[in-house]
Amino acid sequence: MKNNDLILVQKADFDINLHYQKLLQINPAATGAAVLFVGLVRDLDDAKVEAMELEHYPGMTESCLQSIVDQARKRWAIEGIHIVHRVGKLLAHEQIVLVGVTSRHRTDAFNACEFVMDYLKQDAPFWKAEVSERGKHWVAAKASDQKADERW
Repeated sequence: MKNNDLILVQKADFDINLHYQKLLQINPAATGAAVLFVGLVRDLDDAKVEAMELEHYPGMTESCLQSIVDQARKRWAIEGIHIVHRVGKLLAHEQIVLVGVTSRHRTDAFNACEFVMDYLKQDAPFWKAEVSERGKHWVAAKASDQKADERW
């Protein structure tokens, strides 16, 4: 991992502005773009989702996230990457993931951020269960996530 990267898997919520400021401080003279994506627990399905429970294998998860970051660094000129992914029980509308990328150019920052998020959704070892009025059920992989992953 480069000193400019941060990979965290945690139960606690995260401060978007803190990560934004840290990313901007990496190399201010070379940073021309900062892109941040924040994913939220959503309740868009037929049954109102009350919470999502996320499980993972510590060590394995961080290693996989590092591999995704390494791939992004090979493809684009990146100054820094932050990934923060929460685990445990999260209520509807809570923050679940942050991906932040800084680069000299916006195209690299946008592409790297989207790449990291697409691979994270498809390849990272997180298991998600939705808790709703119908009970608890495991979330299956979506065809749209696979398709997004394949375009890279």
